[in-house]
This record gives sequence, C-alpha cells and structure tokens, in this order.
Amino acid sequence: MLSKPAFSPSEVANWMLAELERDGTLYQETAVSEIERRFSAKFTSINENGNLSIRKDVLASFRKISGEGVVWERGERLWRKRESYDQPGRQQD
Repeated sequence: MLSKPAFSPSEVANWMLAELERDGTLYQETAVSEIERRFSAKFTSINENGNLSIRKDVLASFRKISGEGVVWERGERLWRKRESYDQPGRQQD
C-alpha cells in the first residue's frame, strides 16, 4: 500500500486558499472531505457537536495567510472573499 507524503498544516492551508481563490468560496464540508482525501485524516478532527472539522492549527495557518481579505459566513458554513458590504472582522452572519 502506498503511503501519502507528509504534509504540514501550512501546506493544507495553502491548498484551502488556492481553492477559495479559484472558486470564490470554500465550503467547510467540502474542505474537510478534500483535506482528508488529499492530505490525511490527521488534519481533521471531530468537533464538540460530533461533526468532522478541520484541525485548529490548519485553520490558524489559513487565517494567517488569508488575512482580512477572507470572511467566514457562519450560516452558510463557508469562507469567501470579503465584499464592500461586509462588517468588520472575520465572521459574518
């Protein structure tokens, strides 16, 4: 059985940003399943609600490289590029 090459949290975050740049949005559910498939299940975890989620160090790296130009839409559970009508801060409702 072939093993996957070792990746770092920052490489996973760079992939996330590239996907967002390409599509304009990145849904959390899609990102989690693709991260698990492309990189490894070690970059995902089960959150307090029992859902599969992206590991905190990957999210921290993604937040750092994406800066203020990306927002999180909690209701839609997606990241997208910031628009002129967005409120200050990362999280939008």
